[in-house]
Amino acid sequence: MDKLWWLAVPIYMFLINSITYLAFWIDKERAEMRLYRISEDRLLLLAMLGGSPAAMFARQHLRHKTRKQPFGMLLLRILGIQTSAAIWLAIKLTKTGIWR
Repeated sequence: MDKLWWLAVPIYMFLINSITYLAFWIDKERAEMRLYRISEDRLLLLAMLGGSPAAMFARQHLRHKTRKQPFGMLLLRILGIQTSAAIWLAIKLTKTGIWR
């Protein structure tokens, strides 16, 4: 039972990345139809909540917000911070013996 919490992590990551990709897709569709858009702040918030892989993929796959600055730089910073935090956490968990 103690180790079942690890199941929550991949489920959460799948959900937040699915929602993030969907948000980018909806924003792209709305942009093409000149309708009300999803704010860049909301898109960046989704990335901060763990959806940065989907945000980066959506930018390239949908060709959406690829030239928009400072959005692109902020998204790269979020990804860098999350990557650094994940590496730090993995090192800490390995040293404490949780991942042996």
